[in-house]
Amino acid sequence: MERVKCLIVGSGPAGYTAAIYASRAGLGPVLYEGMQPGGQLTTTTQVDNFPGFPEGVDANVMMADIRRQAERFGADIRFGAVTKADLGKRPFVLTIDESKQIEADSLIIATGASAKYLGLDSEKAFRGMGVSACATCDGFFYRGKVVAVVGGGDTACEEATYLAGLCRKVYMIVRRNVLRATEAMQQKVKETENIEILWECQTQEVLGDMSGVTGARLVRKSGEIFDIDIDGFFLAIGHHPNSEVFAEWIETDAAGYIVVKDGTSATSLPGVFAAGDVCDPRYRQAVVAAGSGCKAAMDAEKYLKESL
Repeated sequence: MERVKCLIVGSGPAGYTAAIYASRAGLGPVLYEGMQPGGQLTTTTQVDNFPGFPEGVDANVMMADIRRQAERFGADIRFGAVTKADLGKRPFVLTIDESKQIEADSLIIATGASAKYLGLDSEKAFRGMGVSACATCDGFFYRGKVVAVVGGGDTACEEATYLAGLCRKVYMIVRRNVLRATEAMQQKVKETENIEILWECQTQEVLGDMSGVTGARLVRKSGEIFDIDIDGFFLAIGHHPNSEVFAEWIETDAAGYIVVKDGTSATSLPGVFAAGDVCDPRYRQAVVAAGSGCKAAMDAEKYLKESL
């Protein structure tokens, strides 16, 4: 059975950055990219808020560049997903794609968190063409335009108020007749003039053409069906951390996010570290994920020096 000093699970800014630092530290890391090489960022188009790119950068180009940087320092990057983990023994034993097993002296989990979508075919068809799950990432492209935000919790209210500072008008599509957000967030939304809440509405279809999203077809609780004209459609109904494979062995919170010790990437199990959105329910930004990948590699290096 193959044995490695440092196994990194997941790609994206966190995983690839961890691979850069682990390689430079001489840990000979092996990284399995998972089912979405490059991570969730590859589902968007232009990235304008990652430092070092004053004119912005194509998300796929940026992730390919970071990947090549990790490979330049010797990282062994492979396609495949961890489907089973046994962290109850040392070294840890991970199963790749239900078949190959690999032993690891240290483990960095960077499997990310998947945005929740409504499950509409039209929503999937326009993903990256007006459908987004990150207002902070993509809101800039809708300056002066009309957008809709789906959701009624704190995240939806935060996204709507952020977009209201950029867009001409923001619709909030809310399934219930009340917001689930905190009172402070509700008040902020209500005081923002260019936010209109569409109560007791659900999305039936995202409308668009070759240029991207042009509208949304909604249905009220009463059964009335109507269309709204929009340029962007933002989902704010939560994220799901991809931590299930490891949850038996390490501490997670009620939502499934991996719990790390304050100021570090260390999990509840020595030798296992977490980076990126899988342990970050708050920020979910590429630059934050990259920084946490750096921390995870440095923490793993220190652990290996002290334990082996």
